[in-house]
Amino acid sequence: MNILWASLMILIGLFLLISASMKSEFIIYRPLVARSRILWGDNVYQFHQISGGIIVVLGVLFAVGII
Repeated sequence: MNILWASLMILIGLFLLISASMKSEFIIYRPLVARSRILWGDNVYQFHQISGGIIVVLGVLFAVGII
């Protein structure tokens, strides 16, 4: 079961990381950008890249069993 949740975390992190890098206009990603822009302003894509990277790393650590 841990592998399932870890895989889900990795996929969500990759989605954030890739979408932020491409500055995507995907329908699911647009509301995330709109809500984050209130707090982060023009740095919203950088924030999503860093957050996505952290989620990927935590997902990998969770899958391996370190966490």
